[in-house]
Amino acid sequence: MAHHIERTLKVNVSAEKIWQVLENYNGIENFATTIKSSPIVGDIKSGLGAKRKCTFNDGSSLVEEIIEFNQGQGYKMELSEYPYLLISMIAEMRVTKIDANTSELFMSSDFIVKGGPLGWLMGTLLMSPMMKGVFKKVMTGLAYHAVTGKRVDEKTSMSDELGNIVLN
Repeated sequence: MAHHIERTLKVNVSAEKIWQVLENYNGIENFATTIKSSPIVGDIKSGLGAKRKCTFNDGSSLVEEIIEFNQGQGYKMELSEYPYLLISMIAEMRVTKIDANTSELFMSSDFIVKGGPLGWLMGTLLMSPMMKGVFKKVMTGLAYHAVTGKRVDEKTSMSDELGNIVLN
């Protein structure tokens, strides 16, 4: 059985600034604290069909391929080559303009866990809440990086500047 999770975050950052960061497809490590690197795999560097290999701080990795692309707004990715107990996963990142200086960030994921009913329970009780927390960290890091240009890692203290950036 499939799980669906999503989260939004309103930020005091223009959609254009957010899109500039999202469009740099191999730069997710600049704002996602758990990712060490994300080089492009293959010849397509951005847009539909672009692939990146995300290597995490713990050494594990996965591949994300853009399967839907909306210029200036966002994309959906199909994940593969993951070391987790997943059968499949689709993730989405999107930005929506609210006004000239404010936007809403959106992340979602649809995934199926191996293991039948036990896997479904693990997805419900463990993975879904954990991923919602990860989504908030990624979107907060995205907004922070878009404003400051600074790379966000596990040691970055964003608390002083976040009050001016994150609205909810």
